[in-house]
Amino acid sequence: MRIIFLGTPDFAVASLRAMVEAKHEVVAVVTMPDKPAGRGMKLQQSPVKQYAVSQNIPVLQPEKLRDPAFIEELRSFKADLQVVIAFRMLPEIVWNMPPLGTINLHASLLPDYRGAAPINWAIINGETVSGVSTFFLKHEIDTGDILLSAACEIGSDTTAGELHDTLMNLGADVMLQSLQLIKEGKTKGTPQGEGSSKLAPKIFKTHCQIDWNKPGQTILNLIRGMSPYPAAFTTLAGKQVKVFKARFEPNTDAAVPGKIKCDQKTYLKIACEDGFIHLLDVQMESKKRMDIESFLRGNAIDSDL
Repeated sequence: MRIIFLGTPDFAVASLRAMVEAKHEVVAVVTMPDKPAGRGMKLQQSPVKQYAVSQNIPVLQPEKLRDPAFIEELRSFKADLQVVIAFRMLPEIVWNMPPLGTINLHASLLPDYRGAAPINWAIINGETVSGVSTFFLKHEIDTGDILLSAACEIGSDTTAGELHDTLMNLGADVMLQSLQLIKEGKTKGTPQGEGSSKLAPKIFKTHCQIDWNKPGQTILNLIRGMSPYPAAFTTLAGKQVKVFKARFEPNTDAAVPGKIKCDQKTYLKIACEDGFIHLLDVQMESKKRMDIESFLRGNAIDSDL
């Protein structure tokens, strides 16, 4: 099969690499245009482009996916199938182009957690199981017929970053299995049926702010689900502080939510609905990320208790 791969971040590279190493014929890659980044604002290539260039695979970087010149170039590769992972929403003229269709890898067990941030929301909501699904694209986002899925456990301390890496590698395996099924002519997936109430919308800054009036486990799940990016945050000494790791201390006699208890040396804990959250790994705005003892050596935090 002649395959065109569409993707941008590291999550997509794992599957692309697996396809290349398995000798699938990837005839072209479509990825985001280079963007300025870093202190020098130098143009940065996406991880998918970097890998494609290293393998001498032609790279297309359209600004607009409906651009007639891009459509014509895409068509010129005469692909049998397209694979899309962590990319932009595709117009029908793109996803409906190859005769075998376009398949997508999504980081959830569909139909649960359709949307832009399935990894984050699964942990934020306290799920103990996640997984990946491959499906054929159609008009509605993340609703196409499922080809394959595979599950994995979410540990009680698992962060979004750790689950990302687990699903990235699991997804590469499932993608290879999916391509084999299609190669064998098994191109009919299983309809997803009714939608799920568990959704994964795009995350905004308002989602990241810690509400100390909530139960400790809910707050811990938020911190894990946002770590390391975009990171849950609170305010200390008048400045925003990101929290990457924390511990919950249940206490039925806890103080008023939001009150701080700190010995200025080894611990800083904040009261919540049913106990205290010990901050363990933090980053004050414009500063480096550090453990709580290092943080306290350089920052005076007044104790409310």
